[in-house]
Amino acid sequence: MGSRRQRRIHINRDRYIQTTTLIFFIVFSSIGFYSNKLFSQTSKFELAEKYLQEFKNDSAQFILESINLSTLNKAEEAHFYLLKGKLNFSKSAHDAAFADFIEARRKYSELNDSCNQSKATLMIIEVLSHQPHNLIPTQPFLDEFILTSIQCGKPIDEAIAYSKLAVVYLKAENADKAIENFNKAISISTKLRDTSLATNLMFNKGVVYNTTLKKFDSALYFFKHTAPYYIKNNSQEYLSYNYNNQAEAYKKKGDYQTAIKYYRKADSIPLRKFSLKTKRIFYKNIADVYHKAGQYDSAYFYSQKLLNINDSINEVAQNINMAEIKEQYDNEKLRADKLELEAKQTQNRNIAFGLGGGLLRVSIIGFLLVKNTRKKQRIAEQQREIEIRKTEKILKEQELATIDAMIAGQEKERERLAGELHDSVGATLAAARLQFEHLKKNKDTLDNLSEIFDKTSSLLEDAYTEIRTMAHLKNSGVIAKNGLLPAIKKLVRNTSGTNDLTIELNYFGLNDRLENSLEITIFRVIQELVTNIIKHSGATHAHISITQLKETLSIIVEDNGKGFKYNPLKSTEGMGLAHIERRIELLEGTMEIDSTLNKGTTILIDIPL
Repeated sequence: MGSRRQRRIHINRDRYIQTTTLIFFIVFSSIGFYSNKLFSQTSKFELAEKYLQEFKNDSAQFILESINLSTLNKAEEAHFYLLKGKLNFSKSAHDAAFADFIEARRKYSELNDSCNQSKATLMIIEVLSHQPHNLIPTQPFLDEFILTSIQCGKPIDEAIAYSKLAVVYLKAENADKAIENFNKAISISTKLRDTSLATNLMFNKGVVYNTTLKKFDSALYFFKHTAPYYIKNNSQEYLSYNYNNQAEAYKKKGDYQTAIKYYRKADSIPLRKFSLKTKRIFYKNIADVYHKAGQYDSAYFYSQKLLNINDSINEVAQNINMAEIKEQYDNEKLRADKLELEAKQTQNRNIAFGLGGGLLRVSIIGFLLVKNTRKKQRIAEQQREIEIRKTEKILKEQELATIDAMIAGQEKERERLAGELHDSVGATLAAARLQFEHLKKNKDTLDNLSEIFDKTSSLLEDAYTEIRTMAHLKNSGVIAKNGLLPAIKKLVRNTSGTNDLTIELNYFGLNDRLENSLEITIFRVIQELVTNIIKHSGATHAHISITQLKETLSIIVEDNGKGFKYNPLKSTEGMGLAHIERRIELLEGTMEIDSTLNKGTTILIDIPL
């Protein structure tokens, strides 16, 4: 845990150094003028594109804001607006994204660059498809995309065009035409061996069966067929959409508990783009299914979450802004020729003044930078020393907190073990002792001597079995040697059959060992939850699911026991859960509990790696 905080501090320091380097680079590249300028802008475009592909929106925004539009040619301006639109689209700012894509499309059109124009048009279609009740028709943009795709001769664009046409038919509730166009797109993408696109199209085909055709079993077939691909390729967004749609199908079939299970799975996956609008859909669906299931406390809890997100998203305002942007674009296009001529004349005059003023400003800035370099270096060294001291203090505090938690956990474990020895093994040995005393006092007068010996032997065997079972349950033993997964498998194997309980284990990832202390803590948490199930739930079946994603470890423990009254708006203290929550907090993780009387309990845990 300390190492993760330390990495964040180093990252902030590196960002400071990168920012300082970027300022020097911009100033001195201006002195080199056109050759250095062209190289720097191209590098920034490539870097921004890379950050967008990696869902690092803040880094991409920082790069784009550092670009000086006045130094770009028209092709570079078009590229800039295309990247800026993708950034706003990923942040759910659809009206701003629409304006950027419209501007990029206009500039590519002026350059007669139909291939890049089709990219901007495709993004416009994507924005309109994500915006419900929009005021702008999609069909003209779709027709333009198909035409420019044919001109560019890219076969995969034909598949994308069919898929977009299918979405248009789906919105018009023409399911047959939607399925027909999805099948064409799947056929093309399969021939081109584009597995990712083919899988997404099959998933969308399942959506048609789920929404318009109301064939829920067919929909579940496509959802369950595509989910393993998303898990294998760490496609977090699509996996969460998949689980949400599976939950929708189960809800429409009336299987509310299974629907709740998949909704919670969808909500537990961290999203890297469209997070606000996607979470709004999830919370609305989860609140609805809890209401249908009669779990009104949980329904109210997710309704409050939904209200909080709705306050931050105003789709009506976005739709109005997009319509105004479209109208403004159409009006500006009518007077574009006249404005372009005037702009060129103005630009020529401004260039002369700008060059002289720019060179003067650069000279002054360069002088000031050189003069203040030593001062900045001293400040930077002082800040480094302060950060080092802060880091040392944080590490010491974390070390003390970890030691306190470890001591408390060991003490609680000793108290629990002593109680179990007293209540279980102690009672059995006490009974055996009574038998021996009876034999000692009456050995010469007893007629059933052999029977009493057999009974005493049976009691000793029971005591041995209880101690052996307790040892297996309390220490699966192989964490340090073999790792977390073998230890959990052994725990499940030894526990299954206890009190007619069957435990099922599913896992994904966990290919590499985690930090030893982290593995021990995770194992102890799962062991404590299994012990609670055995002692308190009366369950006959339990399920443990462990999923390791790139930056998160997700744990779900479910049982079909008697459950308990749980209010998510208030903290819980029962059954050792407060102790488990404390362990999760020390790992900077989160834990959610969903329990209903006579319907079992589900516990979801997310731990950052």
